Amino acid sequence: MVPRLQALRRPSRSRASNRPLETYENALKSFESILRQRRAQIDSNQPLPNLPGQALYLARVEMMSAYKDLTDALPSRIGRPSRFRIPPAYFDADNEPLFDEYRKLFEIMEAPPASAQRSDTPFTDVVDLAAAIARAKGLDAKDAAAAGRISLGLFFAETGGKQNAGNARSNTYKGSLQTGPSEDRNGRRKWAAIKGSIAALDPALSGRDDKEEARAGNLDHRFNHWTAVRDALMNAHADIFPEIPAILKALPDPIDQMKLFELIQIIPTPTRAALRSGNLVGYRISDARIMRYLRNNSIFAYGRADRARTSATFREILDAMWLFNAKFEQALARFKEIKAGKPG
Repeated sequence: MVPRLQALRRPSRSRASNRPLETYENALKSFESILRQRRAQIDSNQPLPNLPGQALYLARVEMMSAYKDLTDALPSRIGRPSRFRIPPAYFDADNEPLFDEYRKLFEIMEAPPASAQRSDTPFTDVVDLAAAIARAKGLDAKDAAAAGRISLGLFFAETGGKQNAGNARSNTYKGSLQTGPSEDRNGRRKWAAIKGSIAALDPALSGRDDKEEARAGNLDHRFNHWTAVRDALMNAHADIFPEIPAILKALPDPIDQMKLFELIQIIPTPTRAALRSGNLVGYRISDARIMRYLRNNSIFAYGRADRARTSATFREILDAMWLFNAKFEQALARFKEIKAGKPG
């Protein structure tokens, strides 16, 4: 009798093959539903829930995960490339309008506060600050320019290139490089320690810094674009700038270089350990907590196969950061414009 009962409970082959499709269709409906709900709340000026972007983000992850599981089961479902540069196995290009709406909603929910202090040259600011910090850390002009390029990538990775951004998924991280209050304070302390070197190397930039400090006054420094970028770079990335020459040799692809510095933002301790290891791309992460941090930042986050990973090398992590590619390409294009003399 037991084998017979098991046989009765086992789904038919056709039913089992339909499950990935049903799961995907349900996830798609859920994503569409939360998009409509949030749009209706915004358009009617209803109060939004705490962390209004989190439900949107999770619904998007579930939709993409379900689609990846579907294409794993039925590779014939893999369609055409999308303009978002997401691998076709993870995203149905027919859903591009849903992603457009997703981005529009986040732009609204993450709009800077009214008190935020904008810069007319937000991209140039990032490049100039990073290069000046790199020179103060001992880099030559060529490697300091690489620091500027890489840091512009961070700006695009964190906010899509939008200055003074809020954060619809966190009550802690804010501003042009998405730092917390303690990180901003730490960056300010570190900046004060090298301000004299900066002034000697670049008096004009130091003068601009004095003006921005006075302008910010008692404002949360994360909402003055200049001070937000300055303090964020000093907090987490400036100490890595002296290693840029070695990083450029280990990772000749400019986008890989940007990805590595973004990992300083996401998983700083393991990334520093990888840099010290002598085998950057082969360094393996096996800590379950670190893997969760990666997944929470759209790395190994989509589909059962990716989520089942218990470890990864840095080469595998860099390759899995494909969702960042479009932003880093934007940063590279903007950097070339700056170097060609176009303000911005």
